[in-house]
Amino acid sequence: MLDFFIDFIRTIILGIVEGITEWLPISSTGHLILIEELIGTISSDKFMSMFDVVIQLGAIMAVVVIYFNKLNPFDKRKTDDEKLSTISLWFKVIIASISAAIIGLLLDDWMDEHLFKPGVVAITLIVYGIAFIVVENNRKSSNVKCKDLDKLPIKTAIGIGLFQVLSLVPGTSRSGSTIIGGLLLGTSRYVATEFTFFLAIPVMFGASILKIFKFGLPSFYELVILILGMLISFIVSVLAIKFLISYIKKNNFKIFGYYRIVLGILVLLYFGLTEHTLF
Repeated sequence: MLDFFIDFIRTIILGIVEGITEWLPISSTGHLILIEELIGTISSDKFMSMFDVVIQLGAIMAVVVIYFNKLNPFDKRKTDDEKLSTISLWFKVIIASISAAIIGLLLDDWMDEHLFKPGVVAITLIVYGIAFIVVENNRKSSNVKCKDLDKLPIKTAIGIGLFQVLSLVPGTSRSGSTIIGGLLLGTSRYVATEFTFFLAIPVMFGASILKIFKFGLPSFYELVILILGMLISFIVSVLAIKFLISYIKKNNFKIFGYYRIVLGILVLLYFGLTEHTLF
């Protein structure tokens, strides 16, 4: 009973961390790896490898719920032009997801074995933290060519999708890499952020299905833990998405860059000065 209570608390903590960090550009996978080092894992290491990915389904469902009308091409309240615009958006999302899907499928096992290390997470946290600051410091309003998601060029969507490939390295942040990509390719912060939300849907559904297929059917206990984690992740994600959309209307992304750098340095110090292995 005590073990279940401890796992229950761990799951709530991990669900909260996932819900926040999946959408803020600070790396959900990186944070989950670090938190698990501190609070311990649930069940087996194999289960946790699947849990860390599948729990993101709860976060993805938050996007589907919040943006259901925008993403639904069959909404009877939409005009024919609006329905075509929604279909066009889905086309861009799917096309942009192909590169990450292919590379993720081919390198999934290799990345699990070689890249899910505290040292890798720390370095990518710092590198992309610096990238956010540099991109924002050199950003000019004249460079913003796309301020409306409906007018996002297919070429730009594919380019953002290529940036998403970078997020396969733990600590990078899927939202972080695609937002940086969007900014560099001339989109507004709002467009880059919204497209990042939608881009997560096919990629994370696909990644979750792959992990479940490799893991097999979970036990009843593991299934309960998984559902609880997804539920907590969903609730927290709704709040995190609304916060980020509100925040970027008046602010830039530099604060997340500074956070990433500080966290990366702390990770290097903690794992470097203790008996843990960095790489």
